[in-house]
Amino acid sequence: MNQKAQSETNATAAVYVPRKSEYVLRVRRTAAGLGLCTDSPIARGKFIIEYYGIVLTREQADEKGGKYLFEINSKRVIDGSPRYNLARYLNHSCRPNCETDIVKGKIYIYAKRNIKPGEELTYDYGKEYVNDFIKPYGCKCAKCLG
Repeated sequence: MNQKAQSETNATAAVYVPRKSEYVLRVRRTAAGLGLCTDSPIARGKFIIEYYGIVLTREQADEKGGKYLFEINSKRVIDGSPRYNLARYLNHSCRPNCETDIVKGKIYIYAKRNIKPGEELTYDYGKEYVNDFIKPYGCKCAKCLG
C-alpha cells in the first residue's frame, strides 16, 4: 500500500468511544464471581454505563458463542467479552437494580431504583440466557441465595 492510500485508510478509520459513566464503578468479588459495584449513590433512572464491544452478525455470534453476547436486534449482536467493557461485569439478578435500553444499536444501562454506594449492579439477563447458562448451575443472585 502506498503512503497516500495508507494515510487515507488511517484518516477514515473510526474508533468507537462509549458513553462515559459519571459514577465511580469497581469490579469486585461477589457471590456470582466478579461483579460491578458502585462507590457512588445512583438515583433511579440515571444512566450508569454502556455495554459495548465488537459488533457481530447473528451468524458470527452463533459461530463464536460465549456468555458475553448481547443481542441488539435480529441481525446484530455485541460481543462484550473484552475486559475493557466494564459493563460485562454486571451480573444477573432475579430482582435487579438496573435495566437495559437499546437505542440505535447501543446498549445503555440505567438505575431501576436508587442504588447505594457499595451495592452490586445487576440486571435481568432474560429467560433464554438464564435457562441456558444459569439454571443448570443454580442462580447466585441475592434473591435466590437469600
